[in-house]
Amino acid sequence: MRVANAPVSWGVLEFSLGKGGPSYDSVLDEIRGAGYAGTELGDWGFLPEDPQTLRRELEKRSMTLVGGFVPVALSDREAHESGERIALRTARLMAGAAGSAPWLILSDDNGRSEVRAQNAGRIHPAHGLSDLQWEVLAGGADRIAQAVLQQSGLRTAFHHHCGGYVETPEEVDRLLGLTDPELVGLCLDTGHYRFGGGDPAEAVRRHAHRIRHVHFKDCHPKVAERSRAEGWGYFESVSRGVFCELGHGEVDFPAVLDALQRVGYAGWIVVEQDVLPGMGTPKESAERNRAYLRSIGI
Repeated sequence: MRVANAPVSWGVLEFSLGKGGPSYDSVLDEIRGAGYAGTELGDWGFLPEDPQTLRRELEKRSMTLVGGFVPVALSDREAHESGERIALRTARLMAGAAGSAPWLILSDDNGRSEVRAQNAGRIHPAHGLSDLQWEVLAGGADRIAQAVLQQSGLRTAFHHHCGGYVETPEEVDRLLGLTDPELVGLCLDTGHYRFGGGDPAEAVRRHAHRIRHVHFKDCHPKVAERSRAEGWGYFESVSRGVFCELGHGEVDFPAVLDALQRVGYAGWIVVEQDVLPGMGTPKESAERNRAYLRSIGI
């Protein structure tokens, strides 16, 4: 297993919050300087949109592009066409810059449902989709994954995400049960899975045959508890530090690593410490997160 980081750890989000952020060259330099071998793409337009330019930026730092996150309002059938176009745009950039190695990381858009965003971390069945909406969501995921594979050669892993319609362990199960395993794998995010009520190590054992990509993210239990008690929305929880530095929360990373090794996972581990623009100490946090992973054997 090789270790990467992602621009989201520097507050570069795929959701517009109306704030600026750091330059791409400084983020790439800091990711590499902190000891990571790869990066994800970040928000569209953050890294160069020209494949040759992007390839040069990666090569001069000896870095690998490992994935690109694409949120689509999958429960809305009318959003599938535009979502497919955006996914293909992202996949073609990554394929041109890095060949077939990166993953198209598809997610339900957590900016499209106020109810889900407001109740992130405390979802109940009443907040969920109808059977018909689930069929629409899964059909959209299959459609986009098939188009990406056929037109770029890249494969797709679905990222469950707090604030979207696939957050809880039961919703992850439902999504995987409704999608084509030949088209849609799983991007397991340990922090989102824990904040959504699950045990990430158990998720590895349960979904070993579908896991294609892994995000290592921690979840601070006291912040999560306050979020549920005080009714914070998703971005409020993030701003309060619900996704803390690795080893400072309640995700049992040694257990997750052991489970991944037992099922033969040989893909990338991507550290993500989701922060809002201008929040925290990204460079120092990245260094401490890398040191923590070395301490547990990665």
